Amino acid sequence: HPPVLTWGVLFSHPQDFTPVCTTELACAAKISFEFKKRNVKMIALSIDSVADHLAWSKDVMPFNSESGCSPLPFPIIADDEGALFSWACWTLMRLTRMAYVKGNISLLKKMKVFVVGPDKMKLSIMYPATTGRNFDELLRVIDSLQLTALEKLATPVDWKINTKYFDQGVTEPPP
Repeated sequence: HPPVLTWGVLFSHPQDFTPVCTTELACAAKISFEFKKRNVKMIALSIDSVADHLAWSKDVMPFNSESGCSPLPFPIIADDEGALFSWACWTLMRLTRMAYVKGNISLLKKMKVFVVGPDKMKLSIMYPATTGRNFDELLRVIDSLQLTALEKLATPVDWKINTKYFDQGVTEPPP
């Protein structure tokens, strides 16, 4: 089933110019057409200034062999005060019922991804700064989230589009 309404994905990065984050943004730019195909708007967030982001985006694009030095196909939010990043940490901690201590520097060094559906946040994942995301898995999960948002079903382990799913009226448990 095609998605009916707009979805969004937010990638947060602890700092511009780090090797892992640079390769992630290059990969995200390279496969941005896959997100567009799924009606998912992309946005990045990093705790640096607009000037840093502009310089970083020039550094990112050479890692994307197909796009050369063209601009990123999605914006990077400048969060040089860390307010949005702290909110994202707080939200993730609250959702996972973990303790959040304001100003926790170790949380600011994490990378997060949030997938938002038309009605609510559908997914949040936190990665250590040393581990890059798997975009094939993220796209697979988005496919599953969009399918299960339309129908009362569930997808099994390693599910991919056009493979079997559970249609026994499986639903998300209440929060």
